[in-house]
Amino acid sequence: MTQDETTVEAISLLQDLGLQEYEARCFIALNKLPNGTAKEIHEISEVPRTRVYDAIRVLESQGLVEVQHSSPQRYRAVGISEATRILREKYNDRIDTLETYLEEADVEEPEDDDHVQEIWSLSGHEAIESRTLELIGNAESEIALLVVDDDVLSEALFDGVQQAIGRDLTVVLGGQTTETTATLEARLPETRVFETDMDWLTGSELDAEVAISRILLVDRETLLIGTYYPDADSGKAKEQAVFAKGLQNGVVVLLRRLVTAGLSAMEDPGA
Repeated sequence: MTQDETTVEAISLLQDLGLQEYEARCFIALNKLPNGTAKEIHEISEVPRTRVYDAIRVLESQGLVEVQHSSPQRYRAVGISEATRILREKYNDRIDTLETYLEEADVEEPEDDDHVQEIWSLSGHEAIESRTLELIGNAESEIALLVVDDDVLSEALFDGVQQAIGRDLTVVLGGQTTETTATLEARLPETRVFETDMDWLTGSELDAEVAISRILLVDRETLLIGTYYPDADSGKAKEQAVFAKGLQNGVVVLLRRLVTAGLSAMEDPGA
């Protein structure tokens, strides 16, 4: 990444953290100077000089910039560690506030919530991993996880499963390959691990780009299936998932048996 690309990315990240574009540009400019006047900031940041003063006032009010009352006035950015701490606290405060608003929002309850059956879809590896970790964290009795793609094996996943083991849940893990199975056994020796022989999970010669990445069954009623599909925009496979909830759901009943198909020598947790 070139210097210009780095600057553009840094400005974009600062905007994601709540700064306006001119504020972000001025802050980045000051990080390139030991200190500077409004004219110098304008020349580096390409922010109109009349707008530099407004941006600096906002940055000063947020504790990101210090002012030297000389003639002309000079400005400098606070240290990197202090700036990141301020921005992190600001970002966390916004998330906490949002969480409060969402929790206090009125939600209409369904008229009949008996035997609720739901099927939803998710897109993107990060979103699917987040949902996987949430389901594992909320499990009450049993977790059965079949790993087909080794990209699923993140440190966060190992930590989540380890915590589930600590809660005395039944945990059954499966791997598509011998290598995956060995990794699961080495990292999570307290669990039961099997190797599946369902080669079709990784796709066929006719449809090689479409393949299962993970299958997770929680408490015998909640199921998540991750699948790779070709992405026309990037030309690469993109992970998508189907999330099914409800014990009576036909998809869940069918795939409960699929998840545990390799447990010939073990008790089927879905039985």
